[in-house]
Amino acid sequence: MNLSKALSYLKTKKFWKEFIIMTAAMFIGGAAVYYFLVPSKLIIGSVSGLSIVLSAILENIGVNISVPNMVIIVNAILLVLAYVLIGAEFGIKTVYTALILGPIMSFWDKVMPYSSLIAEGQTSVMGDIWFDLMCFVLMVSICQTLLFSINASSGGLDILGKIFNKYLHFDIGASVAVGGILICCTAFAINPFRMVVIGIIGTWMDGLCIDYFTASLNKKKRICIISDEAEKIRDYIINDLCRGCSLYEVTGGYSGKKRTEIQSLLTQQEFANLMAFIRSNDIKIFLTAGNVSEIYGAWRPRNYKKQQLP
Repeated sequence: MNLSKALSYLKTKKFWKEFIIMTAAMFIGGAAVYYFLVPSKLIIGSVSGLSIVLSAILENIGVNISVPNMVIIVNAILLVLAYVLIGAEFGIKTVYTALILGPIMSFWDKVMPYSSLIAEGQTSVMGDIWFDLMCFVLMVSICQTLLFSINASSGGLDILGKIFNKYLHFDIGASVAVGGILICCTAFAINPFRMVVIGIIGTWMDGLCIDYFTASLNKKKRICIISDEAEKIRDYIINDLCRGCSLYEVTGGYSGKKRTEIQSLLTQQEFANLMAFIRSNDIKIFLTAGNVSEIYGAWRPRNYKKQQLP
């Protein structure tokens, strides 16, 4: 990578915005692991779980590799795959998030140790393995969704999910779930049946939550407007909202009158602004609006400026 180009990228607003998002997301993910995964000893489909299985299998054939060392080996392989198969930007961002997970967990340990939250007689923060599982899945799926939205990941299993998403064209949540369930199934070799099943359920729930949060994060409004003042609305969409639109000539089935129908895709805030403009100008309209969660093609965020790592 050209050093001067990399340094120039560090000066952009896009970099600092994504840096803040990555750091905030990892604080959420680190809290999920520290407060709910560690004390409850849950085994969810992850690199840690796979490393435990591989370490035990290798030990049985006379090869001794500790679990921490196995985690480093597996993560290193996945990070190389991320850089080669997904891209430099994704690989570099994932290296950053993977490196700060440990320090973030240490931060939570100093600020509020999980032992101080465990009531007498309980073995975990929530006191029930299923409540711990749900809290962990909810928080970690928010973390993963934020990272995936900026072409990053928390490392480990997320890399595998991103590879499945890119090359097998699964939804990102399904990709994470498939990779995690495959890893969970390897744990049958060393773990009780009950714990493996709980891990599979947790991984499946994580995939569902990621898909839900991703759809919510990407949700746009597809609008269709028929009005005698279509030109005024078109002008507002193009020049004030900075959006494109399509115009169609339609004929009223009852009146036989020809009008122009406007179709456009807007963010939630832009849709609210458009409705405020229509109300303030007392424009008579017939409007339908529906939610869209996936867009392919030339649609771009407002004031989009393409900036990528070289």
